[in-house]
Amino acid sequence: MELRVTRWKRYGHDRLYANLPDGTAAGWADVRTGEITVLRAEHRDDVIAVLTQHLQSIVGPVPSDRAAEAEARPMLPPLTPAEDLATNPPGKNLSDRLAESGPGLMKRLVARLLRRPTEWDSWRKGLEGERRVGAELNRLTHQGWRVLHSIPLANNVDIDHLLIGPGGVFSVNTKYHDKRAVWVGDDAVRVDHGKPAPYARKSRAEAKRVGKVLEHYCAFPVPVEPVLAFVGVTELKVVATQLSVRVYKEREVAALAPLSGVLTPEQVEEVYSVARHKQAWRQA
Repeated sequence: MELRVTRWKRYGHDRLYANLPDGTAAGWADVRTGEITVLRAEHRDDVIAVLTQHLQSIVGPVPSDRAAEAEARPMLPPLTPAEDLATNPPGKNLSDRLAESGPGLMKRLVARLLRRPTEWDSWRKGLEGERRVGAELNRLTHQGWRVLHSIPLANNVDIDHLLIGPGGVFSVNTKYHDKRAVWVGDDAVRVDHGKPAPYARKSRAEAKRVGKVLEHYCAFPVPVEPVLAFVGVTELKVVATQLSVRVYKEREVAALAPLSGVLTPEQVEEVYSVARHKQAWRQA
């Protein structure tokens, strides 16, 4: 079996991948440690041989006992209905918060009479925004994309939406600013010329966090891009020069649909099977 070896560096990893002619990864080697992971048992001997040869050309002789051992990739337990995030509707985290600790009728009336903004008002606006963006993303499932909503992370935070498809993985952060003008720079966002908000920086950090989780379980590189989706804005001006975060109005997220060439259909399903498992995110 002829295997093609490619080198991949990202998120602190340095690996050599042995790929089948169709591009499927049959195994990989850690360049720093020399450890080899076999992903396709039927090609075990070929994988070890070709990766050992390439490792030697990079770092010198590799101890035979290290090259012969195939490190098992972490495995998630069988998916149960309670652990399946695919059933989450958009905004589930905010909806649960409102149900558990939202104000009673009297508190709502008092706050409304005093025109006093509350934390619950912010949650309700956020919920509406996530539902609207979620509805737009769900339309992309007819074009080969998978969508997840309200992915819970540690410390009571969550990822608003995760879009997985042929164009890669996108971590979508929804921001609701009804009838406001929004200006987006490389590292700051201003709403109605107000104080800068770190939306872009936080979106990049979130995408990096997602990538680490997915690559911990997947046998191939999983590129993750951050997306900011603004809901209800009257104007959206993007002056960013680095273009490290994609920025859209809610109805514009469909622009992601034609993207392709990053993940194969099989890889899309593998990433989706990991991402929908609640346990994968517990330590994230």
